[in-house]
Amino acid sequence: MTVATAPARPLRIGPIDLDVPVVLAPMAGITNTAFRRLCREYGAGLYVSEMITSRALVERNESTMRLIRHHESETPRSIQLYGVDPKTIADAVRIIVAEDHADHIDLNFGCPVPKVTRRGGGAALPWKNRLFADIVTQAVKAAGDIPLTVKMRKGIDHDHLTFIEAGRAAEDAGAAAVALHARTAGEYYSGHADWNAIGELKQAVTSIPVLGNGDIWSAEDAVRMMGQTDCDGVVVGRGCLGRPWLFGDLAAAFGAESTPVDATLGFVADAFRRHAELLVEFFDDEDHGCRDVRKHVAWYFKGYPVGGDIRTGLAMASSLQHIDDLLGQLDRDAPYPGADAEGQRGRAGRPKRTSLPDKWLESREIGESTSEMMRGAEIENSGG
Repeated sequence: MTVATAPARPLRIGPIDLDVPVVLAPMAGITNTAFRRLCREYGAGLYVSEMITSRALVERNESTMRLIRHHESETPRSIQLYGVDPKTIADAVRIIVAEDHADHIDLNFGCPVPKVTRRGGGAALPWKNRLFADIVTQAVKAAGDIPLTVKMRKGIDHDHLTFIEAGRAAEDAGAAAVALHARTAGEYYSGHADWNAIGELKQAVTSIPVLGNGDIWSAEDAVRMMGQTDCDGVVVGRGCLGRPWLFGDLAAAFGAESTPVDATLGFVADAFRRHAELLVEFFDDEDHGCRDVRKHVAWYFKGYPVGGDIRTGLAMASSLQHIDDLLGQLDRDAPYPGADAEGQRGRAGRPKRTSLPDKWLESREIGESTSEMMRGAEIENSGG
């Protein structure tokens, strides 16, 4: 595979210097410690945790406290928080800072999932502009010297765009950077990301970095996005599913040292096996780790000559030995299949009307009754 290149463009987020302007996007059930470590083995950048619900962190939910732990090899450490209440989010940030859980904190305002937006959370929240500004302001104050960033979408739909106003509000509140997934909540993950919106945000927000997110399936896409929009860095989500070595391609594309990848079937099989091994270590349970890697089978072997029996077996494997036996049946010399392995991966869905609280769009302000209702949005979910 050939990789497009661009001039070296280091990225600075607060006190954090990144040689490669690349961020791993939080993805529920994906970007745990195991996957972050695997991506880091191939490339460089900032690797963000699965989204953490602020209330669960404040209440010290056992599984949440496990999710915020990082392996000793992870630096800088990054956690994404989600919430709707300024005080709760600020309290969660204070816990992270006081107990030294992270070097960077991101706030999620991009989730388009109906059970979140129908209570005013996620991508619906920036419509209430004063609440949005209050959350970011209080979180930044609570973070102190730890850089805090914001990830958001263009808005609820094309008639209710919020990204320019929200970007400027985050900048005024002291955020260290803003990232835009260039779709509306209503678009979900469908169609094509509107990279022009990233360029518009870059022109509007001038004192902090602006990062672009959406439809980065290859290093060439990242180079093209930065050239087209003049954004300061890219946020990579679904494009790295089953392809953690994309971060090596990205490092090479932006002038960092990186070993070229020859993605033969043997190389991919080894990456899949390493992922399973790291998941077993993360869960401290071989059966659990091997069950968790099953969701990645189709992504890793997309386009490769892997028979249905082997694919089915990997999707049912419950031990590393079983995985080894199945991978041992592959033709390790089978070459990279080109276009068949490229393009979109992960969920896409169709455009849909965003689920919102009753009369949500009638006012940019929020009343007490609505505020109480929104607390139900603080659930374990993710997206963006």
